[in-house]
Amino acid sequence: MGIIVWCVLFAIVIFIAFVAARMAAQNKEDGLHDTGLAIIEFGRAFPNEAIRQLQATENGQAVFVRLHDNKAGFMRNMSRHFACHLIEPGRVRVVGSETGRGLVIDFLDAPYHNGDFEFASAKEASEVSLWLLGNYIAEPDKDLPPGNISAATKQ
Repeated sequence: MGIIVWCVLFAIVIFIAFVAARMAAQNKEDGLHDTGLAIIEFGRAFPNEAIRQLQATENGQAVFVRLHDNKAGFMRNMSRHFACHLIEPGRVRVVGSETGRGLVIDFLDAPYHNGDFEFASAKEASEVSLWLLGNYIAEPDKDLPPGNISAATKQ
């Protein structure tokens, strides 16, 4: 009878360890691919900032945030929490990566976040670089034929 109890307890411990390992692996894989989670976490860190657009890196470990007044923000998955900060104008250096789909970024105010960030496409990387440099350029109006001036620019 005693050996059966020990075998059952051993099986339960093995099952719990297996479930815990799967849950940890799932959390690691998810990263910040879930934009809803990124919005919530950034909103907690900076409740007075309105988010206009998010762009996650290819691996989902970092998200770049475009804010309402053309400021930029940054979030990074730090395994047990998310680090969020606003990027001050002139406090970041951006260089294109060798792949053409990434950026090598130096945060002067937060050097521990420096690194190479790869995106799904070169277009995404270039858009994020424009946010970081404070020069967001909107896509041209698709409704207007070439050569026409939109009502917003006629002033």
